[in-house]
Amino acid sequence: RHRHKEKWAATAPRIPSTRLALHHFDSSYSLPLGALWPSVRAGLLCEQKYGALLNNFAAADHVPQELELLSATDFVSQALQKAQRGAAVGEAATGWQEGSEVMAQAEMSPPPCVSISSKIKCYTFPRGDITRFRPARPDSLGLLDYYLMDAASLLPVLALNVQPGDFVLDLCAAPGGKTLALLQTGFCGHLAANDVSVSRTKRLYQVLHSYVPKEVRDTVSVTSYDGRDWDQVKGGTFHKVLVDVPCTTDRHSAMEEENNIFHKRRTKERQMLPMLQLQLLMAGILAAKPGAELVYSTCSLSPLQNQCVVERALDVAAAQFNISVHVEDLSHFRTLFQDTFSFFSDCGLGELVLPHLTANFGPMYFCKLRR
Repeated sequence: RHRHKEKWAATAPRIPSTRLALHHFDSSYSLPLGALWPSVRAGLLCEQKYGALLNNFAAADHVPQELELLSATDFVSQALQKAQRGAAVGEAATGWQEGSEVMAQAEMSPPPCVSISSKIKCYTFPRGDITRFRPARPDSLGLLDYYLMDAASLLPVLALNVQPGDFVLDLCAAPGGKTLALLQTGFCGHLAANDVSVSRTKRLYQVLHSYVPKEVRDTVSVTSYDGRDWDQVKGGTFHKVLVDVPCTTDRHSAMEEENNIFHKRRTKERQMLPMLQLQLLMAGILAAKPGAELVYSTCSLSPLQNQCVVERALDVAAAQFNISVHVEDLSHFRTLFQDTFSFFSDCGLGELVLPHLTANFGPMYFCKLRR
């Protein structure tokens, strides 16, 4: 009888990883997000919204008009126009009127957006519109016309503010969406795209071959080093560093059983994520030149994987390496992109895009640092 009971227990149904993930999220996120959590939870469990990142290397001049006929708009150029209008209003107000109240209004207007590359173009459908984009099509040379991605994934790239001739490191590059977006700026003097996973690096190669001509691919070096050791490869050499770390990928974890980090066999791996993230961010800081800019990002809502990792990295950089790292203010991103994304207003360090049924992008956390 005893053996029979053991056998019965062994065949009892396993709790799905998605249910374990949701249970974890309910207990971990309901406190920091408060009254927002039910709507964020609903967004996580519904179909994700995508953006179409235009491929500047493809001969596809007809695509913007095609997308605009479907009521899609380029949210990046919209933000730039908004910034320019805000700056113009501020100048007019200070030019014609005096007084502290007017000056305060002018100061509140969005700053001139030097931090946004006007060459990056990404189309999204309006809030509440759940139209799907058609699959990407090849041009006459075989390059695909756009790349479908979570539009919030562009925000870390925009925040990085790549300038002409910059040496750029994408430390955890696969599957390649942010790498492709970095190349769309047209400014990378050299781009190092690294990912520890050989299989994921193959996906990165596929993206580059599908979207980027050979002469541009030749400016990209793809490697499969352990990102934690990158400073031993090329320390202190990059102007811009993107550290888009492995995380709990909250949307995937809540929806998909396959490769779910909440599977019982991956418990230890999941618990070690904040340590891995800290090590990768530290490697990114050490890979950057003095005065260089870094962006740390995740697709998680977890404060432990987001703000806490950044805070710890600032402490470690100062205490162990005598490196001063400052957090840059990105609050103007909230103003500029509020028509497209739903932002968390109480994020201590950096910015956080929350999933929302009318704007179901994210989650996407990003924080800009200067060495």
